[in-house]
Amino acid sequence: MIYSLKINYSKAFTVILLLLCFSNTLSAQVKLLSWNIENLGKSKSDSTIIYIADTIKNYDIIAIQEVVAGYGGAQAVARLADELNLKGAEWDYTISDPTSSSAYKTERYAFIWKTSKVEKIGKAWLEQKYHLEIDREPYFCTFQYQGKEFTVVNFHAITKNRQPETEIKYFKFLPFEYPNLNLIFAGDFNCPQSHTVFNPLKKMGYQSILFGQKTSLKKECREDLCLASEFDNMYFNTTRIRYINAGVIPFYKSFNTLKEARKISDHIPIWFEFSVN
Repeated sequence: MIYSLKINYSKAFTVILLLLCFSNTLSAQVKLLSWNIENLGKSKSDSTIIYIADTIKNYDIIAIQEVVAGYGGAQAVARLADELNLKGAEWDYTISDPTSSSAYKTERYAFIWKTSKVEKIGKAWLEQKYHLEIDREPYFCTFQYQGKEFTVVNFHAITKNRQPETEIKYFKFLPFEYPNLNLIFAGDFNCPQSHTVFNPLKKMGYQSILFGQKTSLKKECREDLCLASEFDNMYFNTTRIRYINAGVIPFYKSFNTLKEARKISDHIPIWFEFSVN
């Protein structure tokens, strides 16, 4: 009987160790959300800001495109961060300077993150090397999670009719410009992942999180088809990032019409759950 009890205690101890390891594996992950929030500025009402905060509160890092460059854009990001801080976790944020575009629509980017989950490393920056070739140059921000760093490259391409591939083609140079950074490209590329412009990144080991997933809203739903184009995505280096899960948030289903939903944005959020190798 005594011998049998020892064996049971030994098994129990082994099971506890396995459960602890499994628990650590589950917690060793980051949830990154990217959202083109159309004209995020003073036009967004308090109720809209509250709705956005409720939509994104369960993620760790939020990459936002299309923050208004003029008055009201930075304030809207601050309002959103304040609202998130009322929901049980502490958040911080950083906002880019206006992009340098003179030929197109200048904007700002923003990152908002849970301070209990990730730490921002250094200053975020707008990429200057290709600012003449890229209208809204991407916004880089490095984060650290459990001692491991990764850098999110926040980007909003020119519209489809202006050929965004003429900008995206410069992204193949960025891993060589920043060889020590673990880059995750996120945002609105106005271009599907199947386009050949992404082939150089794919040959370097980068993979998209979404395949064939439309992310922009139509003007009106037709036979329950409400999404128009496959524009938003993320690209990560498969040797440095472990894919866990990814998806979209079809927030428009909370509204009776797309006209109402589009007061929030004309794009849906996309998300990526991962761990750092």
